[in-house]
Amino acid sequence: MHSFAIGDGYGVYRGPTADSAFHRHAAFQIAVAERGEITMMAPTGTRHHGEALLVAPMMRHRLLATEDLHTFYVEPQCVSADRLRALVEQAARSGRGGSGIIAAPELSGFRASDLAGPSPSGELDPRLVTALNLLRDGTVTLPELPALVGLSPQRLRALAREQVGMPLARWRIWAQLRRATEALGAGESLAAAAITAGFADQAHFTRRMREMMGLTPAVVLAALSDQSRCAT
Repeated sequence: MHSFAIGDGYGVYRGPTADSAFHRHAAFQIAVAERGEITMMAPTGTRHHGEALLVAPMMRHRLLATEDLHTFYVEPQCVSADRLRALVEQAARSGRGGSGIIAAPELSGFRASDLAGPSPSGELDPRLVTALNLLRDGTVTLPELPALVGLSPQRLRALAREQVGMPLARWRIWAQLRRATEALGAGESLAAAAITAGFADQAHFTRRMREMMGLTPAVVLAALSDQSRCAT
């Protein structure tokens, strides 16, 4: 059984996974094994094992094949990310978080119902939160963004790197993936969803999703289809 859902500030995938290529999300990832443990590999070759693993945004990693995985993508501008940010910072202070992949047994029972809803982060600069949400919704372009949030282009770029660890151009790609997935959920074909979200074509959509989520649009579409059949 596959399932995939998009909510306000998060995504949830459940199902089997094959070995992924190295990739990096623009969101926090919580990966929970339904049975046994999951294994992730850092670019250094170090393997991390656990019932639940937490990955910080933009940290490269590779997920090894898992029979039944529950994975949550929590966007950094949401209040739910504040708890995850604290866990990452705590692990870094204790010397456990150098690769950005952290064993987090306290998250082994995590479910979508544990997400705190769409409230904004209480830790990020509110102007950065507004900028991330505007880009996520696809309502403005990057050049328009600084003036809309009352910052210079240089200061906004610096805030993004300091507080969420990524350039805004990377976040824009994540936002496109989100919109394309929503289009798939609304019944659009892979090719049509790619164009709706602003990708050049289906191949571009596939490449970007593999790079940033370790999944392909075809896997997500199958999960959405499974979920729809179970709901009827």
